[in-house]
Amino acid sequence: MISEPTYLAAKMVSTEIKEHFIEQQKSHQHRDSQTSLVPDTYVIEAIIDTAFWASLRHEEGYTPKISIAYLPPQAGQNNLILRHSQRLTPYHLVKLSPAVIEPGIHLGVWHDGENLCIWGTTHNVPASCFVLEVVEAGLLVVKQKHEAVGRKFINLAVLKGNQIKMIDERQWGFSKKPDILSSLLGLPIPAFAGKSVNILVELALAMRRHGRGALMLITPANSSAWMKSIVQPIGYRLNPAYALLPDNPEDEMDLYEEYEAQLHRAINSIGGFSAVDGATVISNDHKLLAFGAKVARSDAGFPVAQILLSEPIKNGKPELLDSTQIGGTRHLAAAQFVHDQKDAMAMVASQDGLFTVFVWSDELKMVHAHRIDALLL
Repeated sequence: MISEPTYLAAKMVSTEIKEHFIEQQKSHQHRDSQTSLVPDTYVIEAIIDTAFWASLRHEEGYTPKISIAYLPPQAGQNNLILRHSQRLTPYHLVKLSPAVIEPGIHLGVWHDGENLCIWGTTHNVPASCFVLEVVEAGLLVVKQKHEAVGRKFINLAVLKGNQIKMIDERQWGFSKKPDILSSLLGLPIPAFAGKSVNILVELALAMRRHGRGALMLITPANSSAWMKSIVQPIGYRLNPAYALLPDNPEDEMDLYEEYEAQLHRAINSIGGFSAVDGATVISNDHKLLAFGAKVARSDAGFPVAQILLSEPIKNGKPELLDSTQIGGTRHLAAAQFVHDQKDAMAMVASQDGLFTVFVWSDELKMVHAHRIDALLL
């Protein structure tokens, strides 16, 4: 028998999460047998509650990192199925957590009579599947697989203690969203050669990974205007620029897996360059131009005065802030750069885990900062 949850946030989000999956079931995107995967509210509550209390435990000094997928053992492919399933409890989640510490592996949970049980592990989950990830102690993320992108997951809700953030793609303030935000929310975007890799999303994740804070500037291809907003000389400028993508991507399709591995190695390398003090500069055709660059106001520019800050979460309201209130020196440098180079974009990863994308809003004639760390977890 499934007991009542004691983690209040589990009860607060369960109804809305169930409604999301019901809407998915009604849509044309899920006209298959997987529509039966829509979880009941008591299932959502039980999984979140159990995972939360498991996250506060330690196994041999380690905080558990766990991914849980709600689906039967016959769903998916190449599942590892236990001969004797284990009841879903904090104890069993912590004990099995080392088995799913690698990305892309999930503990499978399904009904066994009146109880929820862990039946094994799976690498493949359908887009209609409820997924819960334990990121760190007390920090949980409800996710859903991106239907069109192979390994991408869309965040639906972030729970940190008693703080709840329900993702809402309608919360943009008043300006057009950058493509990186569309990707993180699972909205349609062009992908390289029809494949699944989204370069900016992967770069954002690489920037956060080293935990030192980072500033990345994305400039128009074949333009040198960005240099007017950079202190000269640039200590670490590349000649020639380093291209992440091949010149003729269609030639790489037969060796796509090898190509994708090389691409991710290049992205991780650029993530390392972003840890160097200063800004990393790439063009929007994915070429690394420089790193360790110092941002300065251009001779023809004016100091940025105000910034619109928004976050794509339910009930989130855009805030109009003085430029000095947006954050530290990286945030101010990003805002000034976009203010001067209006066709550019800037991304800032903070040491405390916050992540902000800066773009110019033609509608408001000001810099619009999108806080998206809730989407990157």
